[in-house]
Amino acid sequence: MSMLAGQWALVTGAGRRVGRAIALALAGRGANVLIHYNSSEVEARAVADEVRALGCQADVLQAELGDTRAVEQLAVSALERAGMIDVLVNSASNYLRTPFATLDAAAWDRSLDVNLKAPYLLAVVLGRRMQERQHGCIVNIADWAAQRPYRDYLPYCVSKAGLVGLTKALARELAPHVRVNAVAPGPVMLPEDMTAEETARVVRATPLGRIGRAEDVAACVAFLAADAAFTTGAVFHVDGGRAIA
Repeated sequence: MSMLAGQWALVTGAGRRVGRAIALALAGRGANVLIHYNSSEVEARAVADEVRALGCQADVLQAELGDTRAVEQLAVSALERAGMIDVLVNSASNYLRTPFATLDAAAWDRSLDVNLKAPYLLAVVLGRRMQERQHGCIVNIADWAAQRPYRDYLPYCVSKAGLVGLTKALARELAPHVRVNAVAPGPVMLPEDMTAEETARVVRATPLGRIGRAEDVAACVAFLAADAAFTTGAVFHVDGGRAIA
C-alpha cells in the first residue's frame, strides 16, 4: 500500500496540463485530491471524476491566485473540506511574455503574485498545520529558467527563481517533520501556438532529443510525495538535460 493512501493532497492549477497529470499521479498512489482551478471549472470537474474512478476521493476548489484574500480562503476551504492537507503541490502558474521595453509594475505583479506569492501564502498556512501534526510534504513546480533565464519573460523567470529560493527556505523552516522540494521542468508541453520550426529547434537543443510529457513531471512529484522520505530542500530538473546543454 502506498504511503499516500487515505491522505489528502491539494494541487493548484489541476484542471489542465501538468497540474492534471500531477493530480492523477497522486491519486494513482492512493491520495485523495482537492483540485484547484481558476477558470477551468469543466476541466477540473472532469479531473475529479478521473480521480474518483481510481478509487480516491476528490473535490474542486476555485480561487484567483492573484488575489491574496482568495488564496488565503483557498487554504481555509481546503482544510475545511479535507480536515488536513498532507501534500501541497503548487503547480498553478502563468507564463506571460513581457518584453523589456514594455515592463512596468503591473507586469511584475501579474507574474509574482500568482507564481510566487500564492505558493508562499499557501505554504505558510498549510505548512503550519503540517508542523502541528508533524507530517506533510510540499512540492513547488519551478522551471529550468530559474537557472537559465531567457529573454522577454523577465518577471516570470524571476518568479521561478524566487520559488526555488522559497523552497529551500521553507525546507529549513519546516524541518524536521515537513519536507519541501521543487521540480523544475524544461521543455514540457510546449505552448500551443509554437510553430513546427520552433518546436524542432527546442528538440535539437535538448540532450534527450524530445519534448517532455506532463506525466514526466507528475512522476517526479509523486516520487517526492510518496517515496523521498530523506529528501528536502532539493530541486529536481525534469528538462531532458536542457540545464546542462
